[in-house]
Amino acid sequence: MVQAYILIQTEVGKAAAVAQEISGIPGVTQAEDVTGPYDVIVRAEANNVDELGKLVVAQIQGVEGITRTLTCPIVHI
Repeated sequence: MVQAYILIQTEVGKAAAVAQEISGIPGVTQAEDVTGPYDVIVRAEANNVDELGKLVVAQIQGVEGITRTLTCPIVHI
């Protein structure tokens, strides 16, 4: 299982709607609108890195109002 945080920038005023829509996507375990340089932080999981990439590119980035994403895989050192 691969887990990651996805940091999202949105259009002005769209953070809450983006977080709400993303929270319904399978594979997303948490989506919160936040303050700071990013507007939404998502925690997601997938079976492998390829599936995680597909989740981000095909589903999360397709949500209206998103301008940029940064995917941060979780590592256990």
